[in-house]
Amino acid sequence: MDFSFNQDQLLIADSAAAFLSSVSDSDAVRTSMQTEQGYDSALWTRVTQEMGWQLTHIPEAYDGLGLGYVELCILFEQMGQHLFCAPFLSTTALAVNALLVAGNDQQKAQHLANITSGDAHYTLAYSGAGRQWGVDSVSAEYELTSNGALLNGQYHYVVDGHTADYLIVAARKKSATGLGLFIVSASDVERSWTPSMDQTRKIAQVSLNNVQVISGSILMHEGEASQALSQILALSNIAIAAEQMGVAEKTLSLSVDYIAERKQFGRVVGSFQAMKHKAADMMTKVEAARSAVYYAACIADEFLQGSPLEDELEEAASIAKAYCCEAAFYNAGVALQMHGGVGFTWEYDVHLYFKRAKAAQLSFGDSAFHKERIARIVLGESL
Repeated sequence: MDFSFNQDQLLIADSAAAFLSSVSDSDAVRTSMQTEQGYDSALWTRVTQEMGWQLTHIPEAYDGLGLGYVELCILFEQMGQHLFCAPFLSTTALAVNALLVAGNDQQKAQHLANITSGDAHYTLAYSGAGRQWGVDSVSAEYELTSNGALLNGQYHYVVDGHTADYLIVAARKKSATGLGLFIVSASDVERSWTPSMDQTRKIAQVSLNNVQVISGSILMHEGEASQALSQILALSNIAIAAEQMGVAEKTLSLSVDYIAERKQFGRVVGSFQAMKHKAADMMTKVEAARSAVYYAACIADEFLQGSPLEDELEEAASIAKAYCCEAAFYNAGVALQMHGGVGFTWEYDVHLYFKRAKAAQLSFGDSAFHKERIARIVLGESL
């Protein structure tokens, strides 16, 4: 498998880096993270209308660019480096993947059109109040009615849940074990922003109280959605892993830049052997993370094109998520140390990457969760 980028992919990376350098610098990130919305609406309009990033892996049949998951991960890598504040993860990695995996042609045409036009942004809600992150974490319930379904329940840790126009929600059939997936309008739910450690990414709590969903908004039901939700989460974890690779890269570059200028005992700090060893360890983490991410992205490409790679997708996604989140947290922690006392101050951006790394490490399953999943896939469910 060839991991080198082609010319188009290099152009996407360069274009994204240039754009984000101009619109997502430290001042812009700090301004956005201090708002409840969590992003600049005008900037999001530029992303959707000028850059068209939300179109990346949407098929051409639905007015997307028809590119692959590798291209999407290139964007997430750059967004991780710049701590980009926007509802991009929720819309593309969560909602678009949910529609591609679980939606029928009519549902895809309707809702992907809202996304490609930039008229609305979406998110996915599935996790209950517990500490589980897989399919078993769904606690909301539904029951079928004559013209659709009735939904009740609460969701926690919903990315951009307080600002999304539509939510794709998972619910468990009442008095049964099967799952369903449904599309609900934000106007039909109760939601509130949940302040969290990572101020650069907003999460919310969402409540559904006797929400009626019409038949056309039911993606899957009667237990069909369990496997689909697992696949959606696997695709989402690959995108998060790519973002965390970007965090690991940026904390390395910030540290190298700092120790190349900082002097102590009449010498540049970067000349000390201990500092060189730390930087080398960080670089090793980044390169290993890159291999995990783009291998998983290649598997995701084949899966979305129709190849029966369900187990391979989940295994590759868990490998990428487990390793990249550990790498990002390790590099961010070492970056704090290499910056010395100032690394912990508000004026330096290292603490923002540290918080993003820790929050992402815990979101959608921590390393232990994904390592256990890998073991179950490799050794069998009897583990």
